[in-house]
Amino acid sequence: MKVVNSLKSLKKRHPDCRVIRRKGRVYVLNKTNPRFKARQG
Repeated sequence: MKVVNSLKSLKKRHPDCRVIRRKGRVYVLNKTNPRFKARQG
């Protein structure tokens, strides 16, 4: 999982990307392609 500064750029990588907030952290998750995972915060 990558730690990135900008999640907006990662959300554009794939149409199924979802931005999810958990425990004060922001994640990008993708069910169809789990390769696109990222965390911020």
